[in-house]
Amino acid sequence: MWYNNILETIGNTPLVKINKITKDLPCTVLAKIETMNPGNSIKDRMALKMVEDAEKDGRLKPGYTIIEGTSGNTGMGLAIAAVIKGYRCIFTTTDKQSREKVDALKAFGAEVVVCPTDVDPEDPRSYYSVSSRLEKEIPNSWKPNQYDNLSNSQAHYEQTGPEIWKQTEGKITHLVVGVGTGGTLCGTGKFLKEQNPNIKLLGIDTYGSVFKKYLETGILDKNEIYPYITEGIGEDFLPKNVDFSIIDHFEKVTDKDAAIMTRRIPREEGIFVGNSAGSAMAGLLQMKHMFKKEDVVVVIFHDHGTRYLGKMFNDDWMRDRGFLVNAEPKAIDLIERHKHLKLVTANANDVVHDVIVRMRKYDISQIPVVNDNNEFVGSLNDSHLFSQLIEHPELKSEKVSKVLQAPFPFVRLDSTIEEVSKLITKENNAVMLKTLGGDIHIITKQDVIDALS
Repeated sequence: MWYNNILETIGNTPLVKINKITKDLPCTVLAKIETMNPGNSIKDRMALKMVEDAEKDGRLKPGYTIIEGTSGNTGMGLAIAAVIKGYRCIFTTTDKQSREKVDALKAFGAEVVVCPTDVDPEDPRSYYSVSSRLEKEIPNSWKPNQYDNLSNSQAHYEQTGPEIWKQTEGKITHLVVGVGTGGTLCGTGKFLKEQNPNIKLLGIDTYGSVFKKYLETGILDKNEIYPYITEGIGEDFLPKNVDFSIIDHFEKVTDKDAAIMTRRIPREEGIFVGNSAGSAMAGLLQMKHMFKKEDVVVVIFHDHGTRYLGKMFNDDWMRDRGFLVNAEPKAIDLIERHKHLKLVTANANDVVHDVIVRMRKYDISQIPVVNDNNEFVGSLNDSHLFSQLIEHPELKSEKVSKVLQAPFPFVRLDSTIEEVSKLITKENNAVMLKTLGGDIHIITKQDVIDALS
């Protein structure tokens, strides 16, 4: 059997049991792996539905240009459909989206306009406004408007809902979904509630978004709105695809918790998914008091982790935002800030004065000493040199071997910070380690202090 084109492979994604992350929850948790769609996200479903519905009623005709504001995934679905059907695509997105998402859209021949995040939707610079302006300016263009286009929800009513119902044999009790446009939760949820009105629809929101407060109070509070990092979840307005009448609860998740959970999923479950899945799983754990042993909870894993390699899966990005917290740093973690630098050494046959100049140049207070075979035979530290030269000034013209101290001890990559600290004493100012790649690095007292601060 084969498919006539890639669009025919959309949907029928697997449902996979989550085991390790949810081990403390009483219920069964199943993830709908939407990364199996050709565009690696659930947005392929509604993108194709919007295109085909627009073709049917004449809004989209051969030779037209598709213009849409997107966080990346809807654009990908639209771009794939456009390639097969012969349309041009122009997408507007925000500057908080990962570079991988923008590059992926361009890979399919789409044009991408990046707009500022921290502006109101009505601001002419917002990605909503820019996409609307381009639709007016460019002849023969069509804007799907995924937020208010009800073909979005309908796609999930027709596909995602029936799939989950069949895959769980009607046993699903809760659906957990990160809410952006609202199409996934509300379209899927509408179908499921028609089968069993007791099924609970649990939306995941983020701090800086208006959804949770609006559901609970009916108030669209502008004071709730502020910039946030989490992608694909939350909004600062109310899309028509968000049907608040069928949503049972919204759970807010912080940027930090979402990012940390995003990294846990591939490491603990072997499933490489993106930021919205991390947010959904973090929210699920926050809601554990809401579940019973017999419950079957389905969580939507929206998109693929490759879209976030430069963000949540990048240690420097996480560290810069204070998200990367290592409660028990190991020796390998202590060299993080200088792991890219080559180890500075002295030779036992070097002149002491020259080594002092070298230490001053690199602003270091200790230095490992090697022999002609590049074997570590000793060390020097500035306190020792100071005391030696005060008593014997002539030593500055002697070889390093004349003032050599004991070599710095080597530690394992997984040595604890406590083990490292015990080895750094008044007599021994540092330790060393060898990486799996064969590089040698030094760990000093300052590295330990940095890790603990």
